[in-house]
Amino acid sequence: MLFCPPQARGVDIYSYHINSTINSRYAITVITSRVINRLSESKEVHFQVKIPNNAFISKFSITIDGKTYDGVVKEKEEAQQQYSQAVSRGESAGMVSSVGRTLEEFKTTVTVAAFSKVTFELVYEELLQRQHGKYQLLINARPMQPVADFKIDVTIYESSRVSFLEVTDPANEEIRHGLTVTKSDKTWVEIYLAHQQQTRCRNVCGENGLDMDLIITYDVERTKSIGEIKVLFFVHFFAPTDIERIPKNVVFVIDQSGSMSGRKIIQTRWALLKILDDLAKDDHFGLITFNNEVKVWKPELVQATETNLESARSFVTQILNQGDTDINAAVLRGAEMLNKHSQDQSASILILLTDGMPNTGETDTTKIQANVKEAIGGKFPFYCLGFGLDVKLDFLEKLAEENNGLARRIYENSDPYLQLKGFYEEVANPLLTNVQLKYTGAANLTQTRFSQYYQGSEIVVAGQLTDSLDTLETEITGTSKNSAVTYKHSTNISTGFLLQDTYIRRLWGFLTVKQLLIKEKILHGQEKEAARKEALDLSLKYTFVTPLTSMVVMKPQDQDVQVAQKPKEKDYVNGGFFMNGELVSNGFRRILIQFKDKYYLKLSTHNIRYYDGLNDLTFLWEQEPPEFQIDSVSMILKDNEMDVTMGTIRVVFLLHKENGEFFLWPDVKLPPNADIKGIFGKANLQYEELPGSLINLGDKQVVLCCRSNATDYRRSSAPVLGCWLVPYESVLPGEFSNFILV
Repeated sequence: MLFCPPQARGVDIYSYHINSTINSRYAITVITSRVINRLSESKEVHFQVKIPNNAFISKFSITIDGKTYDGVVKEKEEAQQQYSQAVSRGESAGMVSSVGRTLEEFKTTVTVAAFSKVTFELVYEELLQRQHGKYQLLINARPMQPVADFKIDVTIYESSRVSFLEVTDPANEEIRHGLTVTKSDKTWVEIYLAHQQQTRCRNVCGENGLDMDLIITYDVERTKSIGEIKVLFFVHFFAPTDIERIPKNVVFVIDQSGSMSGRKIIQTRWALLKILDDLAKDDHFGLITFNNEVKVWKPELVQATETNLESARSFVTQILNQGDTDINAAVLRGAEMLNKHSQDQSASILILLTDGMPNTGETDTTKIQANVKEAIGGKFPFYCLGFGLDVKLDFLEKLAEENNGLARRIYENSDPYLQLKGFYEEVANPLLTNVQLKYTGAANLTQTRFSQYYQGSEIVVAGQLTDSLDTLETEITGTSKNSAVTYKHSTNISTGFLLQDTYIRRLWGFLTVKQLLIKEKILHGQEKEAARKEALDLSLKYTFVTPLTSMVVMKPQDQDVQVAQKPKEKDYVNGGFFMNGELVSNGFRRILIQFKDKYYLKLSTHNIRYYDGLNDLTFLWEQEPPEFQIDSVSMILKDNEMDVTMGTIRVVFLLHKENGEFFLWPDVKLPPNADIKGIFGKANLQYEELPGSLINLGDKQVVLCCRSNATDYRRSSAPVLGCWLVPYESVLPGEFSNFILV
């Protein structure tokens, strides 16, 4: 997305091109934006783009006055000094941040002289992963103003014929008229929209131009069970279709501790009920819930008969949240159940859903990892689903990746039920277990052993060939439902593959770095350092911005330095969230929320109104509509509580009644490290009592006045709590007058 704020009128984007080339599932996308300052004074120009978080940025340049300034990828520590110096000067040194669950945002600014032009070019690369039987390319197209020369080109080169292709945007006539799809030896998608079309297309256009996500979905024909093999720097795509589904043994380990309150436990119950409906008759399953105690629905796995499913549904509906979190005992119990169950002609899976860290039983995460690894013993994969923004995802990633699984965050701010269900569907139909791929005459291979292969997915292996090799011999072994299976194939090496060698070489580098970064997290000692060094060397060689590298951008004309770094998933941005209210005796009569200058929510003691320019909805407190969700905004109304999420900020509004008077109270749920200011922008404060009527409050010593009682209106029960009275200056981030609106 390229963003030019309203005050920068006279700064025009006259050309905006997005060119994405997919070669053997490997996509390289180039975004080029050309801007002119038509004013008689210098102006600051903003470049702001959203890219998939699975991608690596590999190039960025600014061209101004005929000179090109290229970003340079360096080791993170080497770039840190420049980054720290920029921060100490008060400059916004960071260029990349996480936005939502699938995107990252790259942004920078440059000052452009009067009547001058600037060109921005950003390149990012990604390996498209096959899920649910298809590949998906996501392109964010948001110039945020109509552009005279706007174009999106997507070219797909696949050695197997593209079997189907879909381009999202089903209803926009203007975009449909600007769309061209061509199929020949390559598949070509082009969208060209004239200036006026960019303001007329329904839902995704307006006076600020185009604002849409372009999603291209496709798959290829699969005529060979062995899959596709491309040589030199080679890549092997293995996704056989001639295999019968294997019955599975699955144990769900569900956190029901006190922190799983509200929508978390409700959405978990919904998802489990739907998953139970989707179990096949030949599957076996088990359910475990835990807090400070472990509760097993049945002592051993049972078949998914209708009688057992009905009993399981009854168990699920009675899951309530209370107590502490003993992850160690619960996971070990789940592993024990799977180990005791027969593994013949079946595939076993262990799935953990939790929102927190262990705080009872074994709480040492290193010991828990060792215990779980020993209990599983490499016999089946372990998947960890972390619920919410404050979950310790690093711990869950290590737990899962040491046991042939993966960890995934479940975002509670919009559609956790669909996320849980979607994850389960990815692993619902195993086709092979104990898959191993062997290549004669190949070196520097990526991962070649996989515990399971699931329907609709794809195994990808890349490597390098020896110089003197004429043919690549491939052998794949695995276990299907009824027997061991073996695939063998010989591939002739010819110069016909040289044209795509650059793409395959970069694909190999991309996949190798991804897998080395996973290894670096779970290995120890010299092995850990070796994996880190190799990942760093390859990141620098292919100029990938990864967790180990940074891109240093030296701006023209002695402007400041910026550093692009791969953000961690836990780095969140609040995205412009404002809330204020009108007070009555006990709480608020009205509350107004504004988010990103686009989304508005007005709450009163009578009703709730939401509007965003396209939608204008009013709810009564007495009614309970289904969950409403659009973009990064969601709302759930239940039992006089309106649960609202905007971006990464979540607020639960409670409607109270006291002495015949209704009033509102907001309960703000802050993500970790949230940069929120205001009366309700403080996390729960921790204090330490000192001798002499003093307490330590953060980094301050505060004189206590006296004890008093206060009602906690953040709870529907409104309990009365004993409190210390302290001067307001000790907790407010500024003058009290700053928080009063007239």
